[in-house]
Amino acid sequence: MDYFNNLSHDWFGYAEIKIKEIGLNIFLNKKILIYGLGKSGLSAFDFLKNKAHVYLYDDFKTKIKNLDIRSNLITQKKISNIDFDQIILSPGIDWNKCRLSKFLKKNYYKIFTDLDVFYSFFKNDCITITGTNGKSTTCQLMYKVLLNQKIDARLVGNIGNPILSSKNIKKKTIFVVEASSYQLEYKKIFRSKYTAILNLSHDHIERHKTLNKYIQSKFKLLQNQIKGQIAIVKKDDLLIK
Repeated sequence: MDYFNNLSHDWFGYAEIKIKEIGLNIFLNKKILIYGLGKSGLSAFDFLKNKAHVYLYDDFKTKIKNLDIRSNLITQKKISNIDFDQIILSPGIDWNKCRLSKFLKKNYYKIFTDLDVFYSFFKNDCITITGTNGKSTTCQLMYKVLLNQKIDARLVGNIGNPILSSKNIKKKTIFVVEASSYQLEYKKIFRSKYTAILNLSHDHIERHKTLNKYIQSKFKLLQNQIKGQIAIVKKDDLLIK
C-alpha cells in the first residue's frame, strides 16, 4: 500500500481523472471531514461551510464556544460510520501520532490540504516557495516586489495566513505561498505556476522519520507541474543533487 511518502504516479493519475470526471472540483457539495481546528482548519471550514457538507474533528478542541463550529463537530466514534468523500487534514496533524491514525491510513487516498481546496476553486497564478531555511524572508521579499509593481498580491501559507482566508480574490490576484514540508506531505492536486526549493538540510526528522522522506515531501511541490510552469532549485545543493 502506498502512503504519503511513497505515493505512486498511478495515484496522481487517479486524482487527475477524478477531477476531470466531476468538473474540476472534488469538494463542491461533497461530504467532507476537516481534521484539525487550527488556523488552516478553521479557514477551510469558513470557506467550505456553504459549499459542502462539512464535519469537524480535533483531537483536543472539544469545548468550543462558537455555535457555528460546535454544531458541526463530530465525535471520534461517529467518524467511522460516515462515508466521507474527502478529508482535509491540517498540516500540524501527524498521521502517525494522532487519534485517527488508523482511519487516515485506511482512507489515505481521500486526504487533501487547504492548498488542494484552493486549487479546486481558483486557478490564480501562485509563486510557491519551500526549503529548509529562508522561506519566510524570500516570500516577504517577493510579496513586496509585487506590491511595488502595483500587482494585487497575497502572502499566504506557512507564514501565518491560511490561503483559504483570502478575500476579494480577482482573476489577476497573485499568491505568494510559503509551503512547509508538513503542508506538502499531504497535498495531492495543488499546482503552482512558479515553484522554488531554496535549499535542503536535515530538519523535521521527528515528523518525517528519515531525511529521504523529508526531501520527498519537498519535491511533491514539483510533481503536479505541467508544461509552461517553472521550477527553480539550487543546483549545487548536495541534498538536491
